[in-house]
Amino acid sequence: MSHAGLWCNACDASLPYLNAPRCAICALPTLQGEVCGHCLSDPPAFTRTTAVFSYSFPLDKLVQAMKFGEQLALAHAFAQKIAKHITPDNLPDCVIAMPLHPARLKERGFNQSHLLASKLAHELNITLLPHACQRVRDTPAQSSLKWKERDKNVRDAFRCNVDLTGKRIALVDDVMTTGASLDALAKAVKKSGATEIHTWIVARTLPHTR
Repeated sequence: MSHAGLWCNACDASLPYLNAPRCAICALPTLQGEVCGHCLSDPPAFTRTTAVFSYSFPLDKLVQAMKFGEQLALAHAFAQKIAKHITPDNLPDCVIAMPLHPARLKERGFNQSHLLASKLAHELNITLLPHACQRVRDTPAQSSLKWKERDKNVRDAFRCNVDLTGKRIALVDDVMTTGASLDALAKAVKKSGATEIHTWIVARTLPHTR
């Protein structure tokens, strides 16, 4: 079994790890690891993305089991995977999870991104800011929308209530698809004074899996 006791070594080897060269900002594949054209022409508010897997089978089923099947132990296992990809000599000052709107949190009963962030903060000995940011609009799920609608859906959806002047921040979420939600959250964090914003995610949706 693995160190987390959730899947064996053979199953781990079958997971879609992101090993190919990719854009450091958004984690989409590029030929030699250069910054992609989209990030050059229209850069997001975050400056770097750490992603462990591509969002494809069978990893997608594990993420869905965590989010919708209440298999919460998976959050700890995923956080440990992310932690192994974080350079220890360049850690941020604080970690912030992608917030859920209170209505969505009440419906689901937990925020999987907060579980990931809490475990990462513990693993890396970084300050967790659990109440720094709020989702102030109860927007439709991004997965239910067409790609071109997603930026508009999360525009001004987040608010940050703490002073982050001069702080380096890591934003934590489970999956990045278009990056719209994390970009919107990063903009709110940047307005509060953060100087460097990274995103830490379990999985990145790649063009051929969309």
